[in-house]
Amino acid sequence: MEKQHNRGQEGAGVACVNMDAPVGTEYMFRERAEGANAITEIFKRIDDSFTGQLYMGHLRYSTTGKSGLTYVHPFLRRNNWRAKNLCLCGNFNMTNIDEVFQYLTRHGQSPRIYGDSYITLELMGHRLDREVERLYREAKEKGLEDEEVTRYIEANVQMANVLKTTMPHFDGGYVMCGLTGSGEMFAVRDPWGIRPAFYYQDEEVVVLASERPVIQTTFDLHADDIHELEPGQALIVHQSGKTCLEPILPPQGNYRCSFERIYFSRGSDRDIYQERKRLGEQLTQPILKAIDGDVEHTVFSYIPNTAAVAFYGMTDGFRRQNHEVRIEKVVWKDIKLRTFITEGNERNDLAAHVYDITYGCLQPDVDNLVIIDDSIVRGTTLRESIFKILDRLHPKKIVMVSSSPQIRYPDYYGIDMSHLEELCAFRAAMELIRERGMRQLIIDTYRLCKNEPESENHVRAVYAPFTVEDINQKIVEMLRPEGMRSPVELVFQSIGGLHEACPNHPGDWYFTGHYPTAGGIRMVNQAFVDYVEKVLKMQL
Repeated sequence: MEKQHNRGQEGAGVACVNMDAPVGTEYMFRERAEGANAITEIFKRIDDSFTGQLYMGHLRYSTTGKSGLTYVHPFLRRNNWRAKNLCLCGNFNMTNIDEVFQYLTRHGQSPRIYGDSYITLELMGHRLDREVERLYREAKEKGLEDEEVTRYIEANVQMANVLKTTMPHFDGGYVMCGLTGSGEMFAVRDPWGIRPAFYYQDEEVVVLASERPVIQTTFDLHADDIHELEPGQALIVHQSGKTCLEPILPPQGNYRCSFERIYFSRGSDRDIYQERKRLGEQLTQPILKAIDGDVEHTVFSYIPNTAAVAFYGMTDGFRRQNHEVRIEKVVWKDIKLRTFITEGNERNDLAAHVYDITYGCLQPDVDNLVIIDDSIVRGTTLRESIFKILDRLHPKKIVMVSSSPQIRYPDYYGIDMSHLEELCAFRAAMELIRERGMRQLIIDTYRLCKNEPESENHVRAVYAPFTVEDINQKIVEMLRPEGMRSPVELVFQSIGGLHEACPNHPGDWYFTGHYPTAGGIRMVNQAFVDYVEKVLKMQL
């Protein structure tokens, strides 16, 4: 869990099942805590009673804006039948939770909390109940009585049946993991392959995690010892210890998330490390153009910490072209938090104080400063902190480089980019529309989003009239702090460069608007309707 801490800083939880616990004693345990030190807090509380054969841990990173211990995984559904107890955690966002909620209520349920985690738990619990009842009838038909019935049920639960009747209801990106009180364990991946999952098994252990290096480091393994759970597939561990891979849903193509590779996953993965280097190296030509070829009077640096590997690739690219590059650690990160996953106004306050600079590292008014980051999402950190402090060095020019393309659309499948108006590229496009008197484009797009929300992503139309350079220039104007003296130019990764660097992870909907599921398309169109009605306050 500590090695996976990069995936969640808001809270953590752990669950355990002891299949040897005698009747009348606890056999399913759970501990949860909030805050950056949640892992430490949890393991302080755990004593010798928290022992068993199955363990499941989770790091909390909210993408819904909701917080509190109630929303920390794992979630637990209790029952006096051990086989009906279900504990669930996951890396997921469902785009059709309204429909699933309506399905449950139509069937007589009344979920206590409205949220994708609880709704998912209740639906899967409902299907688990049906599987247990099926086995109960079978046992009775065989003439079994009393405890014999229970033993028969627990020995014959087919989690694949539960998953095959649960997962078709969901639209979204997910890796979902669960335990039952009778000792079944499973992990299932969405059929588009959006969210990542890796596993390892031998004679003694079966383990699954979101990232490969976590398993490698913990168990001292080679990368090739670890396998990827395929889209639509489940890894199931029976109470007997037998494991199997089960196809749950037909694969729906390869939409593995490229942003996992650029930013979210640990850079220590063998393949991710090389991909991030390539992302940096591919930017050498547009950077050369931005500095008018004057490498001699340019200092190269990066925004710590996740952009470091792209920086190595960028500087390697210059060296391969026989350029001598001057590198300096210009920016320091003082707070060990990602402002990208901090909420609202707190993000603005945090961004203003999170970075510092190395004074005297370049020659004022003579040297350019090229500085690379892995992505530019909202622009909050640039506006509130980075541009202000870099301007104190008085560079001749600042070239701000992003190893990812412009982020133009919300994600909806798990990375926190939930509102159009928060994205600086979208705000820039809307400002260009306003400046150029293109109000009719907003009206037409709004009507299509309102009337045909599931046909296609109509929001792509707002970017169509503009080049990447148009939007870059407008982003600079919007993010440039008052009083800043140094000129600024933005350089973004191209879509083609992204796919060349990360060929096995072509999911790019946040850059291109090509959502893999109907739920994503519906949500982005609704987001534009909400933007027009609530932000622009236009009634069309």
